[in-house]
Amino acid sequence: MIRYSLNCENAHEFEAWFSEGADFERQLASGFLTCPVCNSTSISKQLMAPSVSTARKKEEKKTLAMDTVRREAFEELKKAIAHVKANAEDVGTQFPEEARKIHYGEADARGIIGQATIDEARALVEEGIEIAALPVLPDDVN
Repeated sequence: MIRYSLNCENAHEFEAWFSEGADFERQLASGFLTCPVCNSTSISKQLMAPSVSTARKKEEKKTLAMDTVRREAFEELKKAIAHVKANAEDVGTQFPEEARKIHYGEADARGIIGQATIDEARALVEEGIEIAALPVLPDDVN
């Protein structure tokens, strides 16, 4: 995973994680990467100092990995994601079609989760269908 410090044209600063450097470029080009504050799609990377691993840094990481407030917030986020998954039907790659059926009254209203491409997700939003992406947490990929 790669973490980038980003900012938008309105000088809002935020961070985002990508599985590889090319993911940033793809999401930026597709318009899927937006500022969480103003929803601007004009995003750029900020200069970042390289992370050099030293013995001292390794020791600090062991003792200062996450402060209490962040750890509690992370645990709450994990609980919320688990709750959504436990109370929704996983429709897999049929998510866009099933979301449309529910939206247009062709299927019973219920919570669903699944996968959609960026283009499929954008089309659903443009149709007025409310969707939300569940974040993939580091524990999910480690």
